[in-house]
Amino acid sequence: MAWLERLDPALHGFAEARTDLSTDQLGVVRTSLDQRRRDAAQVLDTPGVEIVGARVALGRRTIPVRIYRGGPSPSPAVVYCHSGAFVLGNLDTDQIQCVELARRARCTVIAMDYRLAPDYPYPAAFDDAMVVLNWAATLAGELDIDAGRIAVAGTSAGGALAALLAQHSAAGFAPPIVFQALHQPVLDDRPTPSKQEFSDTPGFDGPATAAMWRHYAGARDLPEAAVPARAATLAGVAPALITCAELDPLRDEALDYARRLLAEGVATELHLFPGTCHGFDSLLPEWEVSHQLFALQGAALRRILHG
Repeated sequence: MAWLERLDPALHGFAEARTDLSTDQLGVVRTSLDQRRRDAAQVLDTPGVEIVGARVALGRRTIPVRIYRGGPSPSPAVVYCHSGAFVLGNLDTDQIQCVELARRARCTVIAMDYRLAPDYPYPAAFDDAMVVLNWAATLAGELDIDAGRIAVAGTSAGGALAALLAQHSAAGFAPPIVFQALHQPVLDDRPTPSKQEFSDTPGFDGPATAAMWRHYAGARDLPEAAVPARAATLAGVAPALITCAELDPLRDEALDYARRLLAEGVATELHLFPGTCHGFDSLLPEWEVSHQLFALQGAALRRILHG
């Protein structure tokens, strides 16, 4: 654990925590995470934010969504994709992040319970995200949101889905998006120095990233269309805020993606939080650094959504 001396002391209690995404342990990990996040969601203080549930109809099935109203109607909206390495998570997973975004950005956040790999490999999760984005834009009047002020946001694997939504919007295949907020995003399936260096870090590590992509691909080779960093061009995508952790296997792909956005003329704000590991804002949501992150995200969204 050569990285331990760089980890902020506030996070030392999680230094031994590992994310085991092996097939035989996935069910256990999923159940444990769901219970912890459910418990946290039930006691979360949400003043100023109204929370309601809904379902998006899609043929014979529905996609559960949770709507967080933090601003006067018609408000701008953020379509949010939760974390979980494509294999974990539900509507409770990033409840605190959604509440903070809605409150600080004075907007409506629409979070979705997308289908999870390995039972539903790519493109199931992205297809669900596209359906929810189209639903929000099409029914903006009924939802009391402004269809001209829709952003996307996502954490970890949800960041990959949000980035792909922004790419599809720029190509004309999805409704207009005015901003993308990507936190510790999954962006590239290729090797990076940070994936190699952080092979045993808390929250997430290099071996877990490899397992994540295997689960997401399923029984076939993963197409380049599933990987945001493999896009032929990023020109024309919505302005971006990218936030990442120093001691995270996903760090370098976030930095590389930000550099590429800038090189292709996309307004991009990049912040790296020193001494932090993947998921620090979920591990310690009341920590001052987590609140710095929430404030940063809220301010960036306010500037775009409210002018």
